[in-house]
Amino acid sequence: MLLFAVHAEADTIDVNGVTRTFIMMRAPTKPAPLVIVLHGKTQRGADMVTRTSWPLIAGRDSFAVVFPDGLSNAWADARPDARRAGRGPPEGTDDIAFIVALVDKLVKDGTADARRVHITGISNGGAMTMTLACNRADLFAAAASVIMNLNDESAAACHPSRPLPMLIMNGTVDPLIPYGGGRGTSYFAANGFWSTTKTLAFWRSVDGCEADDATATDLPDRNPHDESTVTQIGSRCPKGRDVVLYRVNGGGHRMPGHFPDANFPKLANGLLGPQNGDIDGADTIWAFFSRFP
Repeated sequence: MLLFAVHAEADTIDVNGVTRTFIMMRAPTKPAPLVIVLHGKTQRGADMVTRTSWPLIAGRDSFAVVFPDGLSNAWADARPDARRAGRGPPEGTDDIAFIVALVDKLVKDGTADARRVHITGISNGGAMTMTLACNRADLFAAAASVIMNLNDESAAACHPSRPLPMLIMNGTVDPLIPYGGGRGTSYFAANGFWSTTKTLAFWRSVDGCEADDATATDLPDRNPHDESTVTQIGSRCPKGRDVVLYRVNGGGHRMPGHFPDANFPKLANGLLGPQNGDIDGADTIWAFFSRFP
């Protein structure tokens, strides 16, 4: 199937007197499913446009996608400052209000189908994704967090108003967000993260799933040169409350995909670990999202 990227346009919205920016890609038909893609720390929405396949997947399957910008290239997720690596957004930043206002705008102008709004993000954007799932589950049909785990504070602050399908995609040799929890090996890592197994168990509990893995499927090693493989781990959940983990065996702090996720791949491999090329992260997440509601 041919892939066509949809047209991108820069736009702004006022949120509590602060001008917030985003890149919008609208679907040819309205209203359409909407995917909100949150960048990682030090990045902007434009990086998600050029370094992931989201624009191409949106063009192929006719859904809208929006790439918001965090203030100071970061998101005000539920973690305390002690659990962050590097500078966060300005004090008082309300990114929940930003995303809520953005969804409201896009639903009201006919761009988005209110029943099919999905949220995903990588790293700091993954933490913000879980914060939004915890605080405004009513807005979303499903969520997906990439290369991020919960910690004590973010879990304690998490009280979703309803169960929400959740996809997690984490690498086992991530030097920033350690798969096994604690503090990563990178100089820039922060301490106190839960393990991916504990984070997965949390979302299973939220969604009323059984505690044990239902399935563990090793996916085809389509790129034998990427130093990694992928195992899909399923859960036994009530209908419409799926929780799934994509464990990237040997994967680093990277978004799996067929696009290089950094300007300098060799440097990124040294600092962040390998990028998996067996699956495309955006395509995998969209396949999950498209099942809900």
